[in-house]
Amino acid sequence: MTDNALAGARVLLGVGGGIAAYKAADLVRRLRDAGAEVRVVMTPNAARFVGAPTFQALSGNPVRDSLWDESAEAAMGHIELARWASQVLVAPATADLIARLAQGRADDLLTTLCLATAAPVAVAPAMNQQMWAHPATQANVATLRERGVRVLGPDSGGQACGEFGAGRLMEPQSLVAALAMPSAARDLAGWRVLVSAGPTFEDIDPVRFIGNRSSGRMGFSIAAAAAARGAETTLVAGPVVLATPAGVRRIDVRSARQMHEAVLGLAGTSDVYVGAAAVGDFRPDQVASQKLKKTATGGALELRLVRNPDILADVAALDERPFVVGFAAETGHLEDYARDKLERKRLDLIAANEVGPGRGFETDDNALLLLWPGGREELPRAGKRQLADALLDRIVRLRPASQEGITP
Repeated sequence: MTDNALAGARVLLGVGGGIAAYKAADLVRRLRDAGAEVRVVMTPNAARFVGAPTFQALSGNPVRDSLWDESAEAAMGHIELARWASQVLVAPATADLIARLAQGRADDLLTTLCLATAAPVAVAPAMNQQMWAHPATQANVATLRERGVRVLGPDSGGQACGEFGAGRLMEPQSLVAALAMPSAARDLAGWRVLVSAGPTFEDIDPVRFIGNRSSGRMGFSIAAAAAARGAETTLVAGPVVLATPAGVRRIDVRSARQMHEAVLGLAGTSDVYVGAAAVGDFRPDQVASQKLKKTATGGALELRLVRNPDILADVAALDERPFVVGFAAETGHLEDYARDKLERKRLDLIAANEVGPGRGFETDDNALLLLWPGGREELPRAGKRQLADALLDRIVRLRPASQEGITP
């Protein structure tokens, strides 16, 4: 579904009091470009970051920030606003605001509107990565999900506080795209989705290891998107510094053999397996029990490497196999190499991307080429969460046909 689905929509945008409030101004503009009418309600703390005149100029409507506005409340203005909205979006939704929504509080205009409206409500979290990972926040988010509130994001990346991790507000263009797909909110309900993400590390000795480059962000974004769309989602994660997405069961592993064991133990009861991990193809034949000293090796070190098990191929070879999605990171001949991997490993779908300086690794965005037997689709550069939803859209379209032996 495109942004045109928002044409004529009445979006009530609630702006919470976090540094990401400045992005809400761009969000208003993009919502209006998509055809929506926008009215903005700010929390008192939001006004400390962005002034109401900015939102009034961009939305073309007066901005509300208090239950004690005598002129508006003379006619029960907060109820009027609640009835007016066809969609409520809270962005940014701070940890405090999420907690108050989960508790059913009505101690300011925005929380009161969220209780009083019959319109669908979505929240876009934005906070420090540790606040997002805190069990209290995760419990509050889970409560909102159970009540039917859509949780959009957060993204992972650098934060204003200088830390890195999950907690960034989804980019405005991604939020608009998400709002334009309300029917996709729970389209994976009843599915069991298994995702592997991040690198694998193979120890040389107790101090050193070899491994592949991967931040894990793409795989974590896929797991987060699958859970948000209703799937029972399990994430097998290599060594990464990322918070577990809300509603996702996480299994941490280190080596390729550990990941192989975890994935193969779950794949037979999964509906979809997405192998987004950068699994090392080789491991040292022997692991030293003590740290290897340069003086003992003469300044040079030779390692004998042996092959690791092929997780994707082994999952695809199962008698009771899920829909299998692989990833291919290439530095050249992208489509040729990806198509070969798709056919050689008997995958249902492969997502290929070029890697190198500023591409693929440790970036907040990416571009993907999707290939499947008899088809292809190019996903242009976008945020990884937006790409995750686009990939899941393609899986939703392909999976029924693959089960029936039909070429889509």
